[in-house]
Amino acid sequence: MYDSYLTLIVPAAITLFASYFGTKFLIDYLYGAGIIAEDRNKGKAIRIASSGGLAVAFAITLGILTYTFGASFVYRPILNVAQLLAVSLSIVLIAMVGFLDDINVKSQRVQSTDMKDIRKGLKQWQKPILTLVGALPLMAINAGVSHISLPFVGSVSFGYFYPLVIIPLAVVFVSNAVNLLGGFDGLQPGTTVVAALGLLIYSLVYGNSMGTLLSALLFISILGFLPFNLYRSKIIPGDSFTYAVGGTFVAIMVMGNAEVFGAIVFLPWIIEFVLHLRRKFKVTDLGIRQKDGTFKAPYGKKIYSLTHLVMNLKRANEVEVSAYITLLEGVFVVAGLLLKLYGFL
Repeated sequence: MYDSYLTLIVPAAITLFASYFGTKFLIDYLYGAGIIAEDRNKGKAIRIASSGGLAVAFAITLGILTYTFGASFVYRPILNVAQLLAVSLSIVLIAMVGFLDDINVKSQRVQSTDMKDIRKGLKQWQKPILTLVGALPLMAINAGVSHISLPFVGSVSFGYFYPLVIIPLAVVFVSNAVNLLGGFDGLQPGTTVVAALGLLIYSLVYGNSMGTLLSALLFISILGFLPFNLYRSKIIPGDSFTYAVGGTFVAIMVMGNAEVFGAIVFLPWIIEFVLHLRRKFKVTDLGIRQKDGTFKAPYGKKIYSLTHLVMNLKRANEVEVSAYITLLEGVFVVAGLLLKLYGFL
């Protein structure tokens, strides 16, 4: 697939370095700058740095630029450099939108969704409009292939409808849907790193070189961030993380011809979107902390999030809530790979 594995390994290594050490830098920097969020799952509200996704977005972009540097000075490029630069611009733009959401921090708690929080963020109607900016570079280069193989239907050509309508809708939906499922240490990077690994395996076996490079960079960048967001988190991913990761997901599905598989991998977030929609998105994923460290569902038996489902199934602590939902994402990844293996995709 590559003239040399160095064209994949070197960008991935630099991405891991940038993500890990970039996150370490941001922990103190963002906290000192007042870009913080409250962690309410430890018995009392703890304020920690927010918007750790800046390191992830920077790391992915740096990995892409490392490949393009090598393509310009070291080896003959296998991938389309112009397309890669468009993807990197898309990631940067959508991460900046997430950062705008993260920096709107108040000195006192204000009403946010279904709870009071120091982080007010953007208004609900502003988020889909602004995240549309992340789709513009992909639309401008007419990214992807407009022919999609649908199960039980076959190949369907969408023509210009694909870059001008499907791609922007996908960027807006995926980036905002990834943002819905969170609130617990390790949940957002845990579920997304499993999804990225699934896309990497798919791209290596069934996809193309572009999908392999992008999914490898996404996977390794989240992996570098993950240790800092595990239980007793030192930094919150923030919307810069969810938007950047969501935008990269779309780029992988589009550029790597993995739209149907990607949709299966993304099913937990689609379910989360539907559950939140039932209450017009005025929902908190957080539970009511009990004395033993477990969580009680905030709306009783009513399920408005996958986190509520876990809390209703058993008395789960923070680590368990994140672990069970991450395991669920793994089930969807395996299901997608099996469907592809047996010819259903």
